[in-house]
Amino acid sequence: MGATIDYQKALDDPAAHFSDPEAVRSAPGLTTEQKVAILRQWEYDQSELAVAQEEGMPGNGAPLLQRIAETLMELDPVGDDRPAPTKHRVPPSS
Repeated sequence: MGATIDYQKALDDPAAHFSDPEAVRSAPGLTTEQKVAILRQWEYDQSELAVAQEEGMPGNGAPLLQRIAETLMELDPVGDDRPAPTKHRVPPSS
């Protein structure tokens, strides 16, 4: 990954731009708000994968989903007014 991160592209597909949630946390050139938005999008994407897995599609996103949630708590400990995460979430607003 280069020094410059295209925020919109990273938001569109976090997994393609970051090796893990911790890489988002330490990414240079992004504000905390941008990092939180990227992590929330990644969390949503992983939640959708969890639903697909439950319906019989292969994959293993649960450990990554937990790491995303932990990294979000570090960056945004207060969080927002959204309900607790479930596998059937409304996509995050950016």
